[in-house]
Amino acid sequence: MKRTRTFIGVDVGAAIRGSATALQRELAKIATGVKWVTPENMHVTLLFLGEVDDRELHAVCKAVKAVAASEPPFSLRVSGVGAFPTPRRPKVLWGGVTDGAESLQRLYTDLEEEMLELGCYRTEERGYTPHLTLGRINSPEDGFALATEIPKRMAWQGGRVAVEEVVVYCSEMDRDGPAYTVLGRAPLTGKARS
Repeated sequence: MKRTRTFIGVDVGAAIRGSATALQRELAKIATGVKWVTPENMHVTLLFLGEVDDRELHAVCKAVKAVAASEPPFSLRVSGVGAFPTPRRPKVLWGGVTDGAESLQRLYTDLEEEMLELGCYRTEERGYTPHLTLGRINSPEDGFALATEIPKRMAWQGGRVAVEEVVVYCSEMDRDGPAYTVLGRAPLTGKARS
């Protein structure tokens, strides 16, 4: 039985991609060994499902459509720079999500419930923090160099995008890194919240 590495997220649009790529170029001068996310792979993840049985993919896409139908379109803004696990010991460098974080949190909570019910997901121990992954830091030297830069980038403005859909992606590894393919799109058609 074939399995597909699957995740659910939202696209960040060309403007945010451009801003994030410019920031990556600046930071690459300081830390040379970082594995930067390619522009075409930039997105905000809602849920990482991992390996999903191909026979379950239709049910996953159907459940995502049902959840998306309850949430209205929203504006997402990326600004500020942070890191996991902490800015002083960075392993993953990210752009923060300010506007739109509440909508993403609601989508995450509702999607998690649906995916748990389908048996396609295991609850993560850490809480959900919406973010745009910029790069993965491989060496302590690069981590140390970037730890001094992160506080200087707190005011970085990545831009804004209108989010009108949730996307189900598959991720396949090739020699250049992951390649993402859209498996399904789910329009946000809920009523505006007052």
